[in-house]
Amino acid sequence: MPRWFSILQGFLVQAHGGLRDPSYQILIDRCWRRSGSLIYRPNQRDACCPHYTIRLDSDRFRTIRDQRQAVNRFNRYVIGDAYAKEAARLYPKSREQARKRDTEFDLVDRIHESEGVSLKKPPEPAHAFSVTLEPDDFTEEKYRVFENYQQVVHQESPSSISRDGFKRFLCSSPIKREKFTAPDGRERQLGSFHQCYRLDGQLVAIGVLDLLPDCVSAVYFLYHESIHKFSPGKLGALREIALSLEGGYRWWYPGFYIHTCPKMRYKIDFSPQQILDPDTLEWIDLTKDVLEKFDSHGYLNLQKTGNDATESLGPAEGPIPIDVENNEDETSNEEDAESDEEASLFQSTMPGIASIEEMGSVDLDRIAVRLNRGYCYAGDLFDWDGESIDQKGSAKAMVAELVAAVGPDLVDSLCLDFRRS
Repeated sequence: MPRWFSILQGFLVQAHGGLRDPSYQILIDRCWRRSGSLIYRPNQRDACCPHYTIRLDSDRFRTIRDQRQAVNRFNRYVIGDAYAKEAARLYPKSREQARKRDTEFDLVDRIHESEGVSLKKPPEPAHAFSVTLEPDDFTEEKYRVFENYQQVVHQESPSSISRDGFKRFLCSSPIKREKFTAPDGRERQLGSFHQCYRLDGQLVAIGVLDLLPDCVSAVYFLYHESIHKFSPGKLGALREIALSLEGGYRWWYPGFYIHTCPKMRYKIDFSPQQILDPDTLEWIDLTKDVLEKFDSHGYLNLQKTGNDATESLGPAEGPIPIDVENNEDETSNEEDAESDEEASLFQSTMPGIASIEEMGSVDLDRIAVRLNRGYCYAGDLFDWDGESIDQKGSAKAMVAELVAAVGPDLVDSLCLDFRRS
Protein backbone atom coordinates (compact mmCIF):
# COMPACT_ATOMS: atom_id res chain seq x y z
CA MET A 1 0.00 0.00 0.00
CA PRO A 2 1.16 3.58 -0.67
CA ARG A 3 1.75 6.14 2.04
CA TRP A 4 -0.60 8.90 3.10
CA PHE A 5 0.46 12.47 3.86
CA SER A 6 2.03 13.23 7.24
CA ILE A 7 -0.49 12.76 10.05
CA LEU A 8 1.41 15.29 12.16
CA GLN A 9 0.58 18.04 9.69
CA GLY A 10 -2.69 16.83 8.25
CA PHE A 11 -4.30 14.39 5.87
CA LEU A 12 -4.14 14.60 2.09
CA VAL A 13 -5.57 12.56 -0.78
CA GLN A 14 -5.80 13.08 -4.51
CA ALA A 15 -9.20 13.19 -6.15
CA HIS A 16 -9.67 12.39 -9.84
CA GLY A 17 -12.25 14.09 -12.06
CA GLY A 18 -15.75 13.14 -10.98
CA LEU A 19 -15.88 14.56 -7.46
CA ARG A 20 -19.50 15.62 -7.10
CA ASP A 21 -20.37 18.99 -5.63
CA PRO A 22 -22.51 17.66 -2.76
CA SER A 23 -19.64 15.42 -1.66
CA TYR A 24 -17.16 18.29 -1.63
CA GLN A 25 -19.68 20.50 0.19
CA ILE A 26 -19.71 17.91 2.97
CA LEU A 27 -15.91 17.80 3.05
CA ILE A 28 -15.36 21.55 3.34
CA ASP A 29 -17.86 21.54 6.19
CA ARG A 30 -15.44 19.12 7.88
CA CYS A 31 -12.28 21.28 7.62
CA TRP A 32 -11.19 20.03 4.20
CA ARG A 33 -10.06 22.23 1.29
CA ARG A 34 -8.66 21.58 -2.16
CA SER A 35 -5.58 22.79 -4.02
CA GLY A 36 -5.84 21.68 -7.61
CA SER A 37 -6.81 18.02 -7.47
CA LEU A 38 -5.41 17.58 -3.94
CA ILE A 39 -7.99 17.47 -1.14
CA TYR A 40 -6.47 18.05 2.28
CA ARG A 41 -7.33 18.54 5.92
CA PRO A 42 -4.76 20.15 8.25
CA ASN A 43 -4.22 19.08 11.83
CA GLN A 44 -5.03 22.35 13.57
CA ARG A 45 -3.98 21.17 17.01
CA ASP A 46 -0.38 20.36 16.06
CA ALA A 47 0.14 23.07 13.44
CA CYS A 48 2.38 26.04 14.10
CA CYS A 49 -0.28 28.22 12.42
CA PRO A 50 -3.70 26.57 12.89
CA HIS A 51 -6.04 26.78 9.88
CA TYR A 52 -9.74 27.40 10.51
CA THR A 53 -12.66 27.17 8.11
CA ILE A 54 -14.80 30.31 8.12
CA ARG A 55 -17.90 31.35 6.19
CA LEU A 56 -20.03 34.43 5.69
CA ASP A 57 -23.83 34.59 5.49
CA SER A 58 -24.55 36.75 2.43
CA ASP A 59 -28.15 37.27 3.56
CA ARG A 60 -26.90 39.10 6.65
CA PHE A 61 -23.87 40.82 5.12
CA ARG A 62 -23.59 44.58 5.46
CA THR A 63 -20.82 46.55 3.79
CA ILE A 64 -18.59 48.93 5.72
CA ARG A 65 -17.49 52.36 4.56
CA ASP A 66 -14.18 51.47 2.87
CA GLN A 67 -15.84 48.59 0.99
CA ARG A 68 -18.53 50.91 -0.38
CA GLN A 69 -15.88 53.47 -1.29
CA ALA A 70 -13.89 50.85 -3.24
CA VAL A 71 -16.93 49.85 -5.30
CA ASN A 72 -18.00 53.46 -5.97
CA ARG A 73 -14.46 54.57 -6.86
CA PHE A 74 -14.05 51.78 -9.42
CA ASN A 75 -17.50 52.38 -10.91
CA ARG A 76 -16.75 56.09 -11.36
CA TYR A 77 -13.49 55.25 -13.13
CA VAL A 78 -15.18 52.85 -15.55
CA ILE A 79 -18.21 55.04 -16.28
CA GLY A 80 -16.41 58.41 -16.41
CA ASP A 81 -17.74 61.89 -15.65
CA ALA A 82 -18.85 62.58 -19.21
CA TYR A 83 -21.02 59.47 -19.34
CA ALA A 84 -22.47 60.13 -15.89
CA LYS A 85 -23.56 63.67 -16.84
CA GLU A 86 -25.00 62.75 -20.23
CA ALA A 87 -26.77 59.63 -18.92
CA ALA A 88 -28.33 61.71 -16.13
CA ARG A 89 -29.73 64.05 -18.79
CA LEU A 90 -30.94 61.31 -21.14
CA TYR A 91 -32.24 58.90 -18.51
CA PRO A 92 -33.24 60.99 -15.47
CA LYS A 93 -34.09 59.15 -12.24
CA SER A 94 -37.28 59.82 -10.37
CA ARG A 95 -37.02 61.64 -7.06
CA GLU A 96 -37.62 58.39 -5.21
CA GLN A 97 -34.98 56.55 -7.26
CA ALA A 98 -32.46 59.33 -6.61
CA ARG A 99 -33.21 59.33 -2.89
CA LYS A 100 -32.80 55.57 -2.67
CA ARG A 101 -29.54 55.69 -4.65
CA ASP A 102 -28.14 58.32 -2.26
CA THR A 103 -29.23 56.67 1.00
CA GLU A 104 -28.99 52.93 0.34
CA PHE A 105 -26.16 50.70 -0.85
CA ASP A 106 -27.51 47.62 -2.60
CA LEU A 107 -24.45 45.39 -3.06
CA VAL A 108 -25.80 43.42 -6.02
CA ASP A 109 -26.90 46.54 -7.89
CA ARG A 110 -23.70 48.46 -7.22
CA ILE A 111 -21.37 45.57 -8.03
CA HIS A 112 -22.92 45.32 -11.53
CA GLU A 113 -23.38 49.06 -12.03
CA SER A 114 -20.37 49.67 -14.29
CA GLU A 115 -20.65 46.51 -16.41
CA GLY A 116 -21.31 47.13 -20.07
CA VAL A 117 -24.49 45.04 -20.02
CA SER A 118 -25.89 47.20 -17.20
CA LEU A 119 -25.28 50.61 -18.80
CA LYS A 120 -27.79 52.40 -20.97
CA LYS A 121 -26.40 53.62 -24.29
CA PRO A 122 -25.75 56.08 -25.76
CA PRO A 123 -23.44 57.57 -24.59
CA GLU A 124 -20.43 55.29 -24.29
CA PRO A 125 -18.68 54.90 -20.90
CA ALA A 126 -15.03 55.86 -20.44
CA HIS A 127 -14.03 52.19 -20.27
CA ALA A 128 -15.54 48.83 -21.22
CA PHE A 129 -15.86 46.47 -18.24
CA SER A 130 -17.24 42.94 -18.11
CA VAL A 131 -17.21 39.96 -15.78
CA THR A 132 -17.89 36.44 -17.05
CA LEU A 133 -18.07 33.04 -15.40
CA GLU A 134 -15.99 30.65 -17.51
CA PRO A 135 -14.79 27.02 -17.25
CA ASP A 136 -11.54 26.63 -15.29
CA ASP A 137 -9.59 25.75 -18.43
CA PHE A 138 -6.04 26.88 -19.15
CA THR A 139 -5.48 29.73 -21.62
CA GLU A 140 -2.42 31.83 -22.36
CA GLU A 141 -4.45 34.94 -21.49
CA LYS A 142 -5.10 33.62 -17.98
CA TYR A 143 -1.52 32.46 -17.56
CA ARG A 144 -0.17 35.94 -18.31
CA VAL A 145 -2.25 37.39 -15.46
CA PHE A 146 -1.08 34.60 -13.14
CA GLU A 147 2.56 35.17 -14.11
CA ASN A 148 2.32 38.91 -13.44
CA TYR A 149 0.53 38.42 -10.14
CA GLN A 150 3.01 35.88 -8.79
CA GLN A 151 5.99 38.05 -9.75
CA VAL A 152 4.66 41.43 -8.61
CA VAL A 153 2.48 40.60 -5.61
CA HIS A 154 4.20 37.46 -4.29
CA GLN A 155 7.71 38.41 -5.43
CA GLU A 156 8.32 35.02 -7.05
CA SER A 157 11.17 34.61 -9.51
CA PRO A 158 10.23 33.98 -13.16
CA SER A 159 11.99 30.60 -13.05
CA SER A 160 9.65 29.39 -10.28
CA ILE A 161 6.49 30.16 -12.30
CA SER A 162 5.36 27.73 -14.97
CA ARG A 163 2.36 26.86 -17.09
CA ASP A 164 2.28 23.36 -15.62
CA GLY A 165 2.23 24.81 -12.11
CA PHE A 166 -0.65 27.11 -13.03
CA LYS A 167 -2.58 24.21 -14.53
CA ARG A 168 -2.05 21.98 -11.48
CA PHE A 169 -2.87 24.71 -8.98
CA LEU A 170 -5.82 26.51 -10.59
CA CYS A 171 -7.00 24.58 -13.64
CA SER A 172 -7.14 20.92 -12.58
CA SER A 173 -10.21 20.77 -10.37
CA PRO A 174 -11.72 17.33 -9.87
CA ILE A 175 -15.14 18.88 -9.22
CA LYS A 176 -17.62 18.25 -12.01
CA ARG A 177 -19.47 21.14 -13.63
CA GLU A 178 -23.21 20.63 -13.73
CA LYS A 179 -26.51 22.41 -13.15
CA PHE A 180 -28.61 22.08 -10.03
CA THR A 181 -32.25 22.97 -9.44
CA ALA A 182 -32.64 24.34 -5.92
CA PRO A 183 -35.72 23.74 -3.74
CA ASP A 184 -36.88 27.27 -4.63
CA GLY A 185 -36.95 26.27 -8.30
CA ARG A 186 -33.93 28.35 -9.33
CA GLU A 187 -31.24 26.72 -11.44
CA ARG A 188 -27.66 27.12 -10.21
CA GLN A 189 -24.30 26.46 -11.77
CA LEU A 190 -22.18 23.97 -9.85
CA GLY A 191 -18.51 23.09 -10.27
CA SER A 192 -15.20 24.89 -10.62
CA PHE A 193 -15.04 28.13 -12.60
CA HIS A 194 -12.88 31.12 -13.40
CA GLN A 195 -14.65 34.44 -12.85
CA CYS A 196 -12.88 36.61 -15.43
CA TYR A 197 -12.70 40.41 -15.18
CA ARG A 198 -11.95 42.30 -18.42
CA LEU A 199 -11.25 46.01 -18.72
CA ASP A 200 -11.12 47.50 -22.21
CA GLY A 201 -10.87 44.01 -23.64
CA GLN A 202 -7.93 42.94 -21.47
CA LEU A 203 -8.16 40.23 -18.82
CA VAL A 204 -7.14 41.97 -15.58
CA ALA A 205 -8.31 39.64 -12.79
CA ILE A 206 -9.49 36.08 -12.17
CA GLY A 207 -11.46 34.68 -9.26
CA VAL A 208 -11.04 30.91 -9.01
CA LEU A 209 -14.30 29.60 -7.55
CA ASP A 210 -15.95 26.35 -6.54
CA LEU A 211 -19.72 26.74 -6.81
CA LEU A 212 -21.32 24.21 -4.48
CA PRO A 213 -24.95 23.53 -3.53
CA ASP A 214 -24.80 25.78 -0.47
CA CYS A 215 -21.86 28.12 -1.02
CA VAL A 216 -19.46 30.01 -3.21
CA SER A 217 -16.03 28.74 -2.16
CA ALA A 218 -13.16 31.08 -3.03
CA VAL A 219 -10.06 29.12 -4.09
CA TYR A 220 -7.76 31.94 -5.26
CA PHE A 221 -7.93 35.50 -6.56
CA LEU A 222 -5.29 37.01 -8.84
CA TYR A 223 -5.01 40.27 -10.73
CA HIS A 224 -2.74 42.28 -13.00
CA GLU A 225 -0.65 45.00 -11.42
CA SER A 226 -2.30 47.63 -13.64
CA ILE A 227 -5.44 47.64 -11.46
CA HIS A 228 -3.74 47.45 -8.07
CA LYS A 229 -4.86 50.99 -7.14
CA PHE A 230 -8.52 49.91 -7.23
CA SER A 231 -8.20 47.38 -4.35
CA PRO A 232 -9.01 44.41 -6.61
CA GLY A 233 -8.91 41.87 -3.77
CA LYS A 234 -11.63 43.76 -1.94
CA LEU A 235 -13.69 44.16 -5.11
CA GLY A 236 -13.31 40.46 -5.88
CA ALA A 237 -14.50 39.41 -2.42
CA LEU A 238 -17.53 41.72 -2.66
CA ARG A 239 -18.43 40.34 -6.09
CA GLU A 240 -18.20 36.77 -4.77
CA ILE A 241 -20.46 37.69 -1.86
CA ALA A 242 -22.88 39.26 -4.35
CA LEU A 243 -22.80 36.01 -6.36
CA SER A 244 -23.59 34.06 -3.17
CA LEU A 245 -26.58 36.32 -2.63
CA GLU A 246 -28.04 36.64 -6.12
CA GLY A 247 -27.24 33.05 -7.11
CA GLY A 248 -28.99 31.58 -4.07
CA TYR A 249 -25.83 29.92 -2.70
CA ARG A 250 -26.11 32.03 0.49
CA TRP A 251 -22.72 31.23 2.08
CA TRP A 252 -19.35 32.61 1.00
CA TYR A 253 -16.30 30.58 2.09
CA PRO A 254 -13.14 32.73 1.81
CA GLY A 255 -10.80 29.79 2.49
CA PHE A 256 -8.84 28.97 5.61
CA TYR A 257 -8.29 31.70 8.18
CA ILE A 258 -4.89 31.77 9.89
CA HIS A 259 -4.93 34.33 12.68
CA THR A 260 -1.15 34.63 12.91
CA CYS A 261 -0.81 35.40 9.18
CA PRO A 262 -1.18 39.16 8.50
CA LYS A 263 -2.16 38.48 4.87
CA MET A 264 -5.21 36.58 6.12
CA ARG A 265 -6.60 39.38 8.29
CA TYR A 266 -8.56 40.93 5.42
CA LYS A 267 -10.94 37.96 5.49
CA ILE A 268 -12.51 39.02 8.78
CA ASP A 269 -13.24 42.51 7.42
CA PHE A 270 -16.37 40.93 5.95
CA SER A 271 -19.01 40.05 8.50
CA PRO A 272 -20.93 38.44 10.08
CA GLN A 273 -18.97 35.22 9.83
CA GLN A 274 -18.93 31.84 11.48
CA ILE A 275 -15.99 29.59 12.34
CA LEU A 276 -16.04 25.80 12.15
CA ASP A 277 -15.11 24.08 15.41
CA PRO A 278 -12.59 21.35 14.38
CA ASP A 279 -13.50 19.21 17.40
CA THR A 280 -17.29 19.13 17.04
CA LEU A 281 -17.58 20.21 13.36
CA GLU A 282 -20.22 22.72 14.44
CA TRP A 283 -20.43 26.34 13.33
CA ILE A 284 -19.91 29.10 15.89
CA ASP A 285 -20.39 32.85 15.42
CA LEU A 286 -17.02 34.54 14.90
CA THR A 287 -17.54 37.30 17.47
CA LYS A 288 -15.10 39.86 18.78
CA ASP A 289 -14.66 37.76 21.93
CA VAL A 290 -13.69 34.70 19.87
CA LEU A 291 -11.18 36.71 17.81
CA GLU A 292 -9.55 38.08 20.96
CA LYS A 293 -8.89 34.52 22.15
CA PHE A 294 -6.83 33.88 19.01
CA ASP A 295 -4.16 36.30 20.18
CA SER A 296 -2.48 33.64 22.32
CA HIS A 297 -1.49 32.00 18.98
CA GLY A 298 -2.24 28.46 20.11
CA TYR A 299 -4.92 26.02 19.04
CA LEU A 300 -8.27 27.52 19.98
CA ASN A 301 -10.62 25.08 21.68
CA LEU A 302 -13.95 26.69 20.92
CA GLN A 303 -15.74 24.60 23.52
CA LYS A 304 -13.75 26.19 26.33
CA THR A 305 -13.87 29.73 27.63
CA GLY A 306 -11.50 32.18 29.26
CA ASN A 307 -7.86 31.28 29.77
CA ASP A 308 -8.53 27.60 29.06
CA ALA A 309 -9.63 28.27 25.48
CA THR A 310 -6.19 27.86 23.92
CA GLU A 311 -3.89 24.86 23.96
CA SER A 312 -0.11 24.87 23.67
CA LEU A 313 1.44 24.00 20.35
CA GLY A 314 2.48 20.50 19.47
CA PRO A 315 5.94 19.43 18.43
CA ALA A 316 5.43 19.84 14.67
CA GLU A 317 4.57 22.33 12.48
CA GLY A 318 -21.89 10.83 -6.37
CA PRO A 319 -18.63 8.81 -5.34
CA ILE A 320 -15.38 10.39 -4.23
CA PRO A 321 -12.55 8.83 -6.28
CA ILE A 322 -9.33 8.73 -4.25
CA ASP A 323 -5.93 8.25 -5.87
CA VAL A 324 -3.95 5.81 -3.73
CA GLU A 325 -0.90 5.65 -5.95
CA ASN A 326 2.38 6.77 -4.42
CA ASN A 327 3.20 10.22 -5.82
CA GLU A 328 6.78 11.18 -5.09
CA ASP A 329 6.07 14.76 -6.19
CA GLU A 330 3.88 15.25 -3.14
CA THR A 331 6.41 14.02 -0.59
CA SER A 332 9.24 16.28 0.46
CA ASN A 333 11.82 13.53 0.76
CA GLU A 334 12.26 9.89 1.66
CA GLU A 335 13.06 10.65 5.28
CA ASP A 336 9.73 12.45 5.73
CA ALA A 337 7.93 9.61 4.01
CA GLU A 338 9.42 7.07 6.37
CA SER A 339 8.32 9.07 9.40
CA ASP A 340 4.83 9.29 7.90
CA GLU A 341 4.65 5.51 7.74
CA GLU A 342 5.32 5.32 11.46
CA ALA A 343 2.55 7.78 12.31
CA SER A 344 -1.05 6.70 12.79
CA LEU A 345 -4.06 8.94 12.50
CA PHE A 346 -5.60 7.25 15.52
CA GLN A 347 -2.53 8.12 17.60
CA SER A 348 -2.47 11.72 16.41
CA THR A 349 -4.04 14.73 18.07
CA MET A 350 -6.07 15.73 15.00
CA PRO A 351 -9.43 17.06 16.20
CA GLY A 352 -12.79 15.75 15.05
CA ILE A 353 -11.55 12.32 13.93
CA ALA A 354 -13.42 9.08 14.59
CA SER A 355 -11.69 6.88 17.17
CA ILE A 356 -10.55 3.28 16.71
CA GLU A 357 -13.52 2.20 18.82
CA GLU A 358 -15.95 4.08 16.57
CA MET A 359 -14.30 2.70 13.44
CA GLY A 360 -14.75 -0.83 14.73
CA SER A 361 -18.41 -0.76 13.68
CA VAL A 362 -17.73 0.53 10.14
CA ASP A 363 -17.93 -2.04 7.33
CA LEU A 364 -14.75 -1.36 5.36
CA ASP A 365 -15.37 -4.41 3.16
CA ARG A 366 -18.15 -2.54 1.32
CA ILE A 367 -15.93 0.31 0.08
CA ALA A 368 -15.81 0.45 -3.71
CA VAL A 369 -12.45 -0.01 -5.45
CA ARG A 370 -11.80 0.96 -9.05
CA LEU A 371 -9.33 -1.12 -11.05
CA ASN A 372 -8.20 -0.93 -14.67
CA ARG A 373 -10.84 -3.45 -15.67
CA GLY A 374 -13.77 -2.41 -13.52
CA TYR A 375 -14.92 -2.21 -9.91
CA CYS A 376 -14.95 -4.47 -6.90
CA TYR A 377 -15.40 -4.25 -3.14
CA ALA A 378 -12.44 -3.74 -0.82
CA GLY A 379 -13.33 -6.93 1.04
CA ASP A 380 -13.00 -8.91 -2.19
CA LEU A 381 -9.67 -7.32 -3.12
CA PHE A 382 -7.83 -7.34 0.20
CA ASP A 383 -7.10 -10.43 2.23
CA TRP A 384 -7.42 -8.50 5.49
CA ASP A 385 -9.70 -10.62 7.66
CA GLY A 386 -6.82 -11.23 10.03
CA GLU A 387 -5.74 -7.59 10.11
CA SER A 388 -6.65 -4.95 12.68
CA ILE A 389 -7.22 -1.27 11.96
CA ASP A 390 -4.64 -0.40 14.61
CA GLN A 391 -2.00 -2.52 12.85
CA LYS A 392 0.19 0.27 11.44
CA GLY A 393 1.10 -0.05 7.77
CA SER A 394 -1.54 -2.66 6.98
CA ALA A 395 -4.02 -2.14 4.16
CA LYS A 396 -6.94 -2.22 6.56
CA ALA A 397 -5.39 0.39 8.86
CA MET A 398 -4.68 2.78 6.01
CA VAL A 399 -8.19 2.53 4.57
CA ALA A 400 -9.63 2.95 8.07
CA GLU A 401 -7.60 6.13 8.53
CA LEU A 402 -9.00 7.55 5.29
CA VAL A 403 -12.57 6.76 6.37
CA ALA A 404 -11.97 8.27 9.80
CA ALA A 405 -10.58 11.43 8.19
CA VAL A 406 -13.52 12.05 5.85
CA GLY A 407 -16.15 10.71 8.25
CA PRO A 408 -17.51 7.18 8.71
CA ASP A 409 -20.93 8.29 7.46
CA LEU A 410 -19.41 8.80 3.99
CA VAL A 411 -18.08 5.26 3.68
CA ASP A 412 -20.70 4.37 1.04
CA SER A 413 -19.65 7.37 -1.10
CA LEU A 414 -15.95 6.49 -1.24
CA CYS A 415 -14.21 4.85 -4.15
CA LEU A 416 -10.52 3.93 -3.97
CA ASP A 417 -8.91 4.35 -7.37
CA PHE A 418 -6.15 1.81 -8.06
CA ARG A 419 -5.88 2.40 -11.77
CA ARG A 420 -2.44 3.05 -13.23
CA SER A 421 -2.24 6.04 -15.55
